[in-house]
Amino acid sequence: MTSSIEVSEEAGVRYLHFGSRWVQGAMRVQRPWALELEYTREMLLPLVLRPDPAWPKSVLLIGLGAGSLVKFLYRHRPHAALTVVELSPQVVAAATQYFKLPDDPARLVVEVGDGAAYVASATRRFDLILLDGFDGRGRAGALDTTEFYRAARQRLSATGFLVANLLDRGRGVGASVARIVDAFDQRALILPPCDSGNTVAIAAAGRTVAVELLELTERARALKRETGLALAPTVARFAAAFGGPGELIEL
Repeated sequence: MTSSIEVSEEAGVRYLHFGSRWVQGAMRVQRPWALELEYTREMLLPLVLRPDPAWPKSVLLIGLGAGSLVKFLYRHRPHAALTVVELSPQVVAAATQYFKLPDDPARLVVEVGDGAAYVASATRRFDLILLDGFDGRGRAGALDTTEFYRAARQRLSATGFLVANLLDRGRGVGASVARIVDAFDQRALILPPCDSGNTVAIAAAGRTVAVELLELTERARALKRETGLALAPTVARFAAAFGGPGELIEL
């Protein structure tokens, strides 16, 4: 393991760093399957936008970090084929050793490689692409380009979503949002920023989603009963920012 990968622990929470102050992942030691960081919870909002328990069937995760998202999906969507593309073998080793990444090649494939190159050359389609890839300085590089977002759109199924974690490094996320909106022909939903400064963007391809915020809240409550994932606060924040409970969300 290289010196740039650091693991720390405080108050029962284990953290992953890439040699900087940026937190690249976290796990509550007593709840290793739960999503500790708010933005990771918000990245799974598509589970209530498409509430079919058989969805998604295929997921691509670009950027492994501490493996929080993949572990949640591994546990709560056992039918889903999970593919992770992570640039650093040291990150894969840390997730395995310190963050309880499952070893199950039948359901979870972890590839060490460049996420942008993987998407550009892939031929299969995914119901869900989760994008959370940064270097130690919080830079996404080729993963935050219009070219990449357009290529990712081509890799989505008829019920597909791309979800991107956008990190405000002092310059805002407006340029990133504009690239996503352009690549997806305006079919994008931008959540209000988390307290941590993360902004989650959700972009859709294929079948249209249309749901009132009140219904979305009910779906979030049902998902919490099923999995423990609390998305009702996210829906409430969105409603406060963009409209009341009767507001129709179209994507």
